[in-house]
Amino acid sequence: MSDSARPSYALFTPSALPRLAVIGVALLVVAAAFAWTAGWFSDRLDPDGMIDTFEAVNGPHEGFRRNHAKGVCLAGWFESNGRGARLSTAEVFKPGRVPVFGRFSLAGGMPAMPDGPDSVRSMALNFTLPDGEMWRTGMIVLPVFPFRDAQALYEQMLAAKPAANGKPDPAKIAAFFAAHPEAAKAISVIKTVPFSSGFANAPYNGLNAFRFIAADGKATAVRWSMRPVDAFEPEPAETPKDKNYLFDDLARRLAKGPAQWHLILTLGEAGDVTNDATVVWPADRETVDAGTLSIESLSAEADGNCRDINFDPLVLPAGIEPSDDPLLSARSSAYSESFTRRAGEPKTPSAVQTGAVQPGKGN
Repeated sequence: MSDSARPSYALFTPSALPRLAVIGVALLVVAAAFAWTAGWFSDRLDPDGMIDTFEAVNGPHEGFRRNHAKGVCLAGWFESNGRGARLSTAEVFKPGRVPVFGRFSLAGGMPAMPDGPDSVRSMALNFTLPDGEMWRTGMIVLPVFPFRDAQALYEQMLAAKPAANGKPDPAKIAAFFAAHPEAAKAISVIKTVPFSSGFANAPYNGLNAFRFIAADGKATAVRWSMRPVDAFEPEPAETPKDKNYLFDDLARRLAKGPAQWHLILTLGEAGDVTNDATVVWPADRETVDAGTLSIESLSAEADGNCRDINFDPLVLPAGIEPSDDPLLSARSSAYSESFTRRAGEPKTPSAVQTGAVQPGKGN
């Protein structure tokens, strides 16, 4: 991806803001400048206000998520190698295999939007553990989040409000960056990471820090990511005409066999920031490969699968606790509001109709 197509200072223009509608961070309001122009923007930072703005910007799409509306359900398993057990008592890290279901999706609130090479992809997972507990996590392809907290997001939207000429005031944008140098640093980091050609060869990052509790009570700050086994390939030079080409390519890949990722735990050290998702931890931090995720099948969203699941990042098993990152509670609250609204709405078929895709079945 060229720098011109990557998130940059131009992300504060109406045309570029959608690229940073980040999975799992429901606070980022897609196309905030458009919302300002139409007079839609709510000055409330509570979940109702945030979800109201998503609905105003993206239009009414009853029954769908207000962000990451376009997606497909996944199923597979996670096989722990036992190496994570020294860090956490969570059952998921004991040697053995547990079932996993979840969702691949694109950031944004329009369920039929076309796939694109700079689409922010996400992986949301539910690990079902032998003791009856669950672990849910939402991850994205971006390495960091551009805003530290809800207040920074709010100030960014103020700065992005179009002036009389229909464009944001450069002076206000400059003032925002002066007040929030962490945002500029985060955007610089985002620009250095190229997008892959699809879902199966993309890494997915949890962004937020958590606390892992060991059997002896020791707490360790941890961030996690899923690193693909499939080799990296760059995004295509020309965008395919198929509006669902990313999902269709994923279905073809799984028909050949499971797609796999390694669950990588990055261990924080004393002084590492745990309450700011814009900050990258030093590259020399210890990492632990805790096991292998294998995604074996896809299915279109419908009753009884991932469609009606809230991938709340605070659904955690014993042995994993939230950190002091303020985005965690904000994400949880916004997800809950979105779930409550769509639960009472009529459902329509997803734009992604893969059918049942099983590995090795020649789908």
